[in-house]
Amino acid sequence: MNKISIIVPCYNEEKTLLLFYDELIKNITTFENVTFEFIFINDGSCDNTLDEIKKLAQKDSRIQYLSFSRNFGKEAAIFAGLENSTGNFVTIMDADLQDPPHLLKEMYQSVTEENFDAVGTRRSNRKGEPIIRSFFARIFYKIINKMSKIEMVDGARDYVFMKRNVVNSILSLQEYNRYSKGLFSFVGFSVKWIEYENVQRIAGETKWSFWKLVSYALEGITAFSTTPLILSSLIGLLFCLVSFIFIVIIIIKTLVLGDPTSGWPSLVCIIFMVSGIQLFSLGIIGQYLSKTYLEVKKRPIYIVRESNLKK
Repeated sequence: MNKISIIVPCYNEEKTLLLFYDELIKNITTFENVTFEFIFINDGSCDNTLDEIKKLAQKDSRIQYLSFSRNFGKEAAIFAGLENSTGNFVTIMDADLQDPPHLLKEMYQSVTEENFDAVGTRRSNRKGEPIIRSFFARIFYKIINKMSKIEMVDGARDYVFMKRNVVNSILSLQEYNRYSKGLFSFVGFSVKWIEYENVQRIAGETKWSFWKLVSYALEGITAFSTTPLILSSLIGLLFCLVSFIFIVIIIIKTLVLGDPTSGWPSLVCIIFMVSGIQLFSLGIIGQYLSKTYLEVKKRPIYIVRESNLKK
């Protein structure tokens, strides 16, 4: 008999949990010869999320939970869920119902009957999302796919249904700075993509502000591409070349044509511009150095405060 582990990262989701659970149960009743385990990860919530999870656990013995000592982020919650799952099939779902439970049956059939190793989901549109956020999201995917050697699918969700061998491959990547969408692509395997229209949150508010998304995008770029480092080197080389050409021009104008050099405002502008390029390049190097600094510390990806795990 197959066993499916459903991992649910939660951060301040007290308003959505019961709605999510009811919808999930309604959609898994059609499965035959399949058992389930639900692993809820309380990622340091500030509301009554943990209390709601405990209430559900009292009602349904299949529900297990991990509660972090603080907010470690969704990436840590996903890793914790994968690490503690026991099913031969594993999936990740958000508690806000933006990952439609009705797709589970199709995902399961694609893996078991069509011999795919994993099934990913992607939004066919960004209906209901702010226009500016949608614009920058599309730009991000275009940029990272140009920079990285692995393909990042535009609109891809963390809602992925995987065989155990795929999960084990992801768990073998023990890096501290995690970018799950990139890690799923990095491990490879045969993946089927299912598209669906964007779904709004059932309740509550999104935890992803614009600047959090920008930071997450930078995480993805630095985790899967060294192109920014090459770019900073090329810019430095270009400016050295331009500076050499201008020096030659100034010498010729002064010695041959007798045209004295003048104009401190232009000199100041050039200094500011070159200094800006230097700081920009140092910032890029600093991003990679900071990631290395965090990796070599070997700090745990998450710390558990409370759990009812059975194993």
